[in-house]
Amino acid sequence: MDIPPLAGKIAALSLGALPVSYALNHVSALSHPLWVALMSALILGLLFVAIYILSGGEISYDPLYAVFALFAFTSVVDLIIALQEDGYVVGFMEFYTKEGEPYLRTSHGIFICYWDGTVHYLLYLAMAGAIHKRKRYRNLGLYWLGSFAMSILVFLPGNILGKYSSEIRPAFFLAILYMLVPCWAGRRVFNQSRAPTCCTPNVVHEEQRKGLLQRPADLALVLYLILAAFFTLFRGLVVLDCPTDACFVYIYQYEPYLRDPVAYPKVQMLMYMFYVLPFYGLAAYALTFPGCSWLPDWALVFAGAIGQAQFSHMGASMHLRTPFTYRVPEDAWACFFLCNLLYALGPHLLAYRCLRWPAFFLHPPPPGALAHHRKQQ
Repeated sequence: MDIPPLAGKIAALSLGALPVSYALNHVSALSHPLWVALMSALILGLLFVAIYILSGGEISYDPLYAVFALFAFTSVVDLIIALQEDGYVVGFMEFYTKEGEPYLRTSHGIFICYWDGTVHYLLYLAMAGAIHKRKRYRNLGLYWLGSFAMSILVFLPGNILGKYSSEIRPAFFLAILYMLVPCWAGRRVFNQSRAPTCCTPNVVHEEQRKGLLQRPADLALVLYLILAAFFTLFRGLVVLDCPTDACFVYIYQYEPYLRDPVAYPKVQMLMYMFYVLPFYGLAAYALTFPGCSWLPDWALVFAGAIGQAQFSHMGASMHLRTPFTYRVPEDAWACFFLCNLLYALGPHLLAYRCLRWPAFFLHPPPPGALAHHRKQQ
């Protein structure tokens, strides 16, 4: 797929993060946390002005263009941070991880930086290119919205509640502003018109007449959602210190990372239990009874959220920055990866099913429209 021209300009602009971060890393004044926060805010402000000058037309058409362009720059910065913490590059963002946000040096912080620097970066370029071409990007936007929101909702509370709560610096308050973005961006993305479907009233009627047993793919998804819901509830109880033997065995022999005092895994499991668990129940209902038109959109949102969460959780569980006692034991690797990969894959299969064959989820056609369509045939 060709990258639209202006998305290429954004990519070129975002790569400016390389010389900027390298230069700032050698400025001795940035050894103070307050100066790090002020300089970060100044750079983001200047970057926004540059984006506005270069692409005022796109911003007037869709203000989210400026958000995607700005975040593409920060995605490159996050990728630099992750590569630096893993020892692949040196001399770029050391000042920021020491004096700005030291919790980015944790295994969880490293993997959310990897995700932001790869998946989110590609999404920003694709959505910015779609705005330039005046095309829809609703599906990409919903996936990004879920991924971005989950990242923030786990990372910020984890910083406050975990062992790095005493390391909060002024730069942390810049990250808090990111919480406002999903609220505004989500509203704009949801308000975009949906792509037209090619489902005729007759096709919708015939598809919605089928019971669950006549739709084996949907039956398999419902069974998956039930099993995933039990797994979600179980891990939620584990981090809440449930005293049963099963929880004790699981947290010590399969996922000891859930005991890590950084608090990110505990917050993640609670997010699953309080938000993903109800969604699984509602999704099973929508796969059973026709006409739930909300499912395709929310399946994309939760696919993005769970994809990001599982990538960070699985990576952090194995990373060398995680203390050895909290890493997954070698004899539990197969079980750990199988369970967590299936947990990440299922929501993406659900989203694919909803987008590929949407007839079951459309509003039932009125009898008059169905009769008129049959007459035309």
